[in-house]
Amino acid sequence: MRAWGLAGLLGVAALCGHAGQAPAQGANPAAARTLDDYRHFRALSIDLLGRTPTRQELTDFERPDFKQEAWIDKRLTGPGYPERLARIYMDALRLEVGPAFAYTPASVILRRQLVKGPEGEELYVYYRQGQRRRRDVTDGEFCLSQAETGLSFPLAGIAVGESKPVPQQILDERTVVVRPWWLYRDFEAPHATVRLPTEGKNADPLFVPVDELLRDPDKSPTIEVRVCREEAQTADVGALFSSGRTPAPAKAPKPGAPTADLPRGRFRPYPADDAYAKAHVGDPISCRSAGALTMSADCGCGPGLRHCLPGDSGTNNPRAFSLPTRLPLGLDLPLGSTPQTVSDWYKFWWTQEAARFLGYLFSADRDFREVLAAHYSFVNGPLAAFYRTGAPASCCDREKAFGMIESTEPLFDPKALPTDLAPFDTRTWKMVPDRGAHAAGLVTMPVFLAKYASRRSRAAALYTTFLCRNFVAGKEELTPSQEPNLTVRPGCASCHATLEPLAAYFSRVEEANWTFLPAWRFPLRNLTCKKNAQGRLPGFCNVFYDGDFSDATAGVLRGAYASLDHAAAGAAGAAVALGDAPEFAACAVQRVTSSFLGRPLTSDDDDLLTALGSEFRRNGLRMRPLVRAILLSDAYRRSNNISSAIWRRGDHE
Repeated sequence: MRAWGLAGLLGVAALCGHAGQAPAQGANPAAARTLDDYRHFRALSIDLLGRTPTRQELTDFERPDFKQEAWIDKRLTGPGYPERLARIYMDALRLEVGPAFAYTPASVILRRQLVKGPEGEELYVYYRQGQRRRRDVTDGEFCLSQAETGLSFPLAGIAVGESKPVPQQILDERTVVVRPWWLYRDFEAPHATVRLPTEGKNADPLFVPVDELLRDPDKSPTIEVRVCREEAQTADVGALFSSGRTPAPAKAPKPGAPTADLPRGRFRPYPADDAYAKAHVGDPISCRSAGALTMSADCGCGPGLRHCLPGDSGTNNPRAFSLPTRLPLGLDLPLGSTPQTVSDWYKFWWTQEAARFLGYLFSADRDFREVLAAHYSFVNGPLAAFYRTGAPASCCDREKAFGMIESTEPLFDPKALPTDLAPFDTRTWKMVPDRGAHAAGLVTMPVFLAKYASRRSRAAALYTTFLCRNFVAGKEELTPSQEPNLTVRPGCASCHATLEPLAAYFSRVEEANWTFLPAWRFPLRNLTCKKNAQGRLPGFCNVFYDGDFSDATAGVLRGAYASLDHAAAGAAGAAVALGDAPEFAACAVQRVTSSFLGRPLTSDDDDLLTALGSEFRRNGLRMRPLVRAILLSDAYRRSNNISSAIWRRGDHE
């Protein structure tokens, strides 16, 4: 509910110098406005423009020929309106906050270590954790050994030991110098020369590498970076690699010693050759898949390191870029800027995609059901880079047992991405008309799938947000039970009879992830994953198939037990089912009306909601006619005409 003190409202009116006064001699009486008129106009301005009216706008408002409906119609096509509508659903789903977990896939993050150069000077060297290398001593770890640097390199930590100079020959053999994408606009050129501005009027406020990425250890500006040779490779396709090493048997530990002796200078044993890679040595693998990091020695970060994000340390979630905060500081510096980690960089752009998508949906006045079902979306440079390399980096490890070593049917098909967006291009947004066969509005965007990590939480979020219904337990007593089917278990069925079938739509989207499990690799009923004579599934099946609902003939895909039809329809099926539900339109009307009235709705609003619902449906579930009707209603005018004294007393409740 908006409520402004009398002094504040008079202050707004006083911008014209005569609000609430009798009109001057000779003036048209129609120009005089009441305090209620000013309250109403101020509310309209805040809702449609995102700010209070200017002096000129108040002057126009007081003119005798001012047409309120025409003024509203014009603002409903302006930039403030779609932002206002988008905020309703960003807030309802809490998407602006983003998921709590850190997304730090090893295959796309360049961390760095500090070593000494041939003359004893300090050098940064960038590398990827887990990178396969043909040299045994550094395989799976940093590309320079303890013997060469005097240092050992723990996982996600700073180097340990007494640093010593690395001979130039060793440095040249193990590392290369690159002019990377975060420093140069023409990073793919053989000799990049066009620097990206990081300060001044041409600098991009949304692309600001942290200062540590712009300076060498001696604090001089960074011209080029040194990176391990394997990480600097530019191929798009590599070959599956196996070292051929025979794992050494663990020795009996001495009292107080580790359980197994490690090779000199290493914090971990040599990486074991992947079973799939050993069986398919030499077969091709996409360098953009996560598996290439640990199964190929031929794959790196691409030209100018474009497929990796830089970090300022060797820690698990290093800092990368600075982003504006949400705390206003004043006129000269509206928003502060804070260094963010690589994970925060990803999450920031996930939320921006959702906001941009919603903004378009409302500004173009599309059928609101597209919020769940649309195949289109919008990307800029960071998002295009994410969908090209960051998203595939979450697949595939456990999936290899089913022959899946890369994401073959992604929710966002990288082939649909624009080819002319560089990773640093934050200002250019382009529409992707069709993300792929499995795309479905907000439902398949990373910000939603990461925010709501489980199948049930995804289903519950959609149910409450778009049907305005909550799961409320019945009065049945919750008794001890071994019944795995929650749709019938006493005390659980009242909620789960609805929740489980809705959650089944997400059976093919991995939890805490966005990897899609294609039917040809993961059938709903898998004969290979049937129970054995002891009533158990094969070990590799347990992650994806549910022993409680499998039998001696086939294993059942996890989450699918409540409705195999829903599981087959996928997340896109959930979008269709929810959009066709009779509660969908009513919920949209209720949610938007409540937001504009600034208060919860009551039974006194039933007639208003009925009329607004008819308007919404008559116009094909488009929001602009609905919002127009709300703004012209007496209820909207009254909701903004409450005096500050009434507000403080709480009489408006």
